[in-house]
Amino acid sequence: MELYEYQNDVIAKFEALLASVSRICLQAATGSGKTVIAAELIKRAVAVRQPVVFIAHRLELITQASKKLLRFDIDHGIIKAGFDMHLGKKVQVASVATLFVRAHRNKKIDLPRADWVFIDEAHHVRAMTYMAIVKAYSAARIIGLTATPCRLDGRGLGNVFQALVQCPEVAELTRLGFLVPAKVFAPVRLNLNGLKAANGDYVRSELADRVNTDALVGDIVEHWFRLGERRRTVVFAVNLGHGQHITWEFRKADVAVEMLDGTTPTDERNRILADLAAGKLNIVVKCMVLTESWDCPEASCAVLARPTKSLGLVGRILRPAPGKSDALVLYHAGGVFAHGLPDDPISWVLESDGKAENTVHASRGATPHAPALTTCPRCSAVRLEGRPCPVCGWRPMRAPPPVDVADGELGQVMRDGVARASEWSECEKLTFYRQLMGVATQRGYKSAWAAHKYAERFGGFPPWSWNRQGPLPPSGAVSAWVRARNLAYATSLPR
Repeated sequence: MELYEYQNDVIAKFEALLASVSRICLQAATGSGKTVIAAELIKRAVAVRQPVVFIAHRLELITQASKKLLRFDIDHGIIKAGFDMHLGKKVQVASVATLFVRAHRNKKIDLPRADWVFIDEAHHVRAMTYMAIVKAYSAARIIGLTATPCRLDGRGLGNVFQALVQCPEVAELTRLGFLVPAKVFAPVRLNLNGLKAANGDYVRSELADRVNTDALVGDIVEHWFRLGERRRTVVFAVNLGHGQHITWEFRKADVAVEMLDGTTPTDERNRILADLAAGKLNIVVKCMVLTESWDCPEASCAVLARPTKSLGLVGRILRPAPGKSDALVLYHAGGVFAHGLPDDPISWVLESDGKAENTVHASRGATPHAPALTTCPRCSAVRLEGRPCPVCGWRPMRAPPPVDVADGELGQVMRDGVARASEWSECEKLTFYRQLMGVATQRGYKSAWAAHKYAERFGGFPPWSWNRQGPLPPSGAVSAWVRARNLAYATSLPR
């Protein structure tokens, strides 16, 4: 394979550093070709008869690495349950769990000889199994590969690696055409006060209780119909119960959707992802899987239905594909306010007591009186603190009223830090009202019900003349919105 210019530059940096250090971490954003860079380094090692071990923690990562090595004509063995071992080959692609059990704990095989050890998804390297293997290969060169060279809490990996080499950042890769630009939409911030954190992220059981409400899920369905353009979509949920809830709401709206979790068999997972790539599915709901090791460039919409402190959750949605000009990211849990935009520059640090930081986003808080990203309490468009809303004209008050997240409107987050909501045309409003009339007809509601619901949605009653147009069958988006409003009213009643 012919490498790109920046990939050759990265390899030159490696070769210069290896004269003085033996443990290097490569930071490479999704789409920059970190496995290609690793394969070229492995090819050069094999050329001088140096044995290599490549370590990964998922079957998908192992098979991806194996295919890439074959494209470089690198013969290799695989150490993984279910595969025949060929330990005599100079290059081994190994499951970290299998290698740890067979060579370290049970001593059923000798630890393969290695002058080079590559660790894929190296942000996991502080785990016990990885550290045992790193210790066993104390004389080898240790090369880490990751898009996010930090632990989940943002702290660096300097207690394992001695140097950090970086590929071009997301904005540069987008400019060069290796990634597509992202359009970002965000709602009113969720109230996460009082949520506990563990292992660098929110405690999932508490987080699920906070976000798994019918009103929030209904909001997700409605906004996907309006903004998602029926693109092939991945939805990131908190846990199994939250994912099942989201899946059920989409199915009630006649959307082709499947859910993946940690118990989904490999064959079934492959079938679901293939159906998404082929367009047989609109949506895959993901419950703590697919954060790594999945590759579906055809997907061009990501819905984050969960808050997170992790920096790298949406990178794979930016991979290019034929006919794909951009990607939509719908942040239903305020992640853009915690971490900034997907292509903001990140200042990665190696020191274990330092933390990775979005430098552009952090500067808003570091500069005295610099406005931060926030949302309009009237229309939910993203704006800068202390400034009028660019969408509805609302001006800040000393004590702004509380905001109901489920009623929020997503607005596109622009490069200047302001979001501009997509305006409803007169025709769209008329269609929405006629579909509300259709709901009223189906359910036997009074004729004024549709007008009052329209006023809830748009802040004013529809023109009287619209009643002459007659009802329309309600779409999935309108049905989801009505369900969410009815549930919000029911849960507000005294118990």
